[in-house]
Amino acid sequence: MTKQYWLMKSEPNEFSLQDLAMRPGQIEPWDGVRNYQARNFMRAMQPGDGVLFYHSNCALPGVVGLAEVSRSAYPDPTQFDPGNSHYDPCSDPANPRWDLVEVRYVRAFPRTVSLDELRQTPGLESNPVVRRGNRLSIMPVTPAEWQIVLALAGQ
Repeated sequence: MTKQYWLMKSEPNEFSLQDLAMRPGQIEPWDGVRNYQARNFMRAMQPGDGVLFYHSNCALPGVVGLAEVSRSAYPDPTQFDPGNSHYDPCSDPANPRWDLVEVRYVRAFPRTVSLDELRQTPGLESNPVVRRGNRLSIMPVTPAEWQIVLALAGQ
């Protein structure tokens, strides 16, 4: 199977790249996604796929480092927990509505590759993250876009 690339957004005050680095084994389930398109992207992810870790809704939004998919999609247990903010009373355990993947920390960039910088970089015009108003938390990245972002980060 061909390696794929993804961009995954998280608000750093909720869960940051540094938080991922401090988890046991540097692995964390990417739970709580409640958007069908983002869920479908997670269902396409495979272990070893590359992840651009993006901090959103902060002073300097942008790509802050790399992670990788460490486990493919499986049912998100938070959908069945009435005490969890991601509880979905319409999700049936026999046919779960929501999935998650697990991600592993790879490394932090020496600097944030900002959204403004991404928007101004040739070759990234088609990427959904640079389009205004895109609210998806997970989106695909082409191999060429992946290489451009790594070059911007000095990687």
